Amino acid sequence: MLVVSGWAEDAKPRPYSLQLVKRAEAFLDKAAVKWWTRLAEQGYADAQCNLGMCYYLGRGVTKDYEEAVKWYAKSSEQGYALAQCHLGWCYLVGEGVTQDYKEAVKWWTKSAKQGHPNAQFKLGSCYANGRGVTKDEEEAVKWYTKSAEQGDAGAKKQLELLKSK
Repeated sequence: MLVVSGWAEDAKPRPYSLQLVKRAEAFLDKAAVKWWTRLAEQGYADAQCNLGMCYYLGRGVTKDYEEAVKWYAKSSEQGYALAQCHLGWCYLVGEGVTQDYKEAVKWWTKSAKQGHPNAQFKLGSCYANGRGVTKDEEEAVKWYTKSAEQGDAGAKKQLELLKSK
């Protein structure tokens, strides 16, 4: 880093600059929602998923789990793996939908079969704990392994735990 007569010291963020950054982020979030809405309404699966995330997190819009699920579902029906993974989570925790472990497993299976590592991990966890499926350690190891092979640290840890039994 280049320091000229204490300039780096003077460049520390000030409260007013942090407020500007937050306002800029809010503006960008709202602009993103505007464009993703247009694209999502035209049927673009990635835009539908992104819009769902905005509603889920309350970025650029008021947080609304039901609206998030609506957009995740539209994207998921088109086979978009990330949306399927998010939709599975909504069913697991009952946000925007009635909690339904079997439905969570359904969406995670679709996503996991496409190679999504987070869905593979979550599916492994379902099999390991018997949530939404019959408990099956062999299936748990299969899905944890697929996730771990893509670098998922949580899956590696679960495999170690299963092997130490």
